[in-house]
Amino acid sequence: MRLRNPRSSRLPEPETEIAVQAALAETDNELRMGFFEHLNELRQRLFKSFLALVLGTGVGMAVAFDVLRFLVQPYAERLRVLGPTGAVVAYFRVALLVGAILAIPLITYQVLMFVVPGLTRRERRFIFMSLPAITVLFLVGVAFAWYVLIPPAISFLASIEPTLFEAEWTADNYLSFVTSLLFWMGVAFQTPLVFFILSLLGFVGPRGLIRNWRIAIVGSAIGAALITPTVDPINMGLVMGPLLTLYILSIILVTFGRRFSGINR
Repeated sequence: MRLRNPRSSRLPEPETEIAVQAALAETDNELRMGFFEHLNELRQRLFKSFLALVLGTGVGMAVAFDVLRFLVQPYAERLRVLGPTGAVVAYFRVALLVGAILAIPLITYQVLMFVVPGLTRRERRFIFMSLPAITVLFLVGVAFAWYVLIPPAISFLASIEPTLFEAEWTADNYLSFVTSLLFWMGVAFQTPLVFFILSLLGFVGPRGLIRNWRIAIVGSAIGAALITPTVDPINMGLVMGPLLTLYILSIILVTFGRRFSGINR
């Protein structure tokens, strides 16, 4: 018969149990403090982003009427308002668009600094130096939407069966359509930056992007369908081309991002 070792069935000493409980309590306090620290950081960064948007909108309010006159040019007529606050809503919509364009570099920086806190000082400096590129990409997307996409889209929408429909658009509907198109095309042109940050974190590699080129084509088609205001293949093709070009640019930036972060996979 095998005898049972009496030491294996001995209860833990009181000092050991107290030490374990103290260690568990300390770990719980550290996790709780870490959660509230992240929550406080999120609050601060959201406040800074909101403040940047407010300041940018203040600047937009000073130039909103000039921008409105510029945005109405493709329609070539005065827009109708159907309520007493229609003109005010249109004014603030344009002011908010200008404010978002001015604030997008700081907002992007705040988001990146919250999402990627583990970066080294050199990597953070590199991201900070890339902020002008963020603004340039956004403005290129806005310019593409304005000069390439909107004129044929407006012409197409205004000429649909003129014997049945008379194009008399309201300020709210027209500006909502134009400003949304401008903004989301600007956001779409941020794709290379997003992939670059993911490469710094080690989530994306150039080989994976190259292997998934079919998914990129399908995703570009879906994105073009969501961004473009019409369902005709011409406007969708005008959007798909730049989106696929941005995907190729993303592969190049991901390659540099992997080398910069020391990851060769």
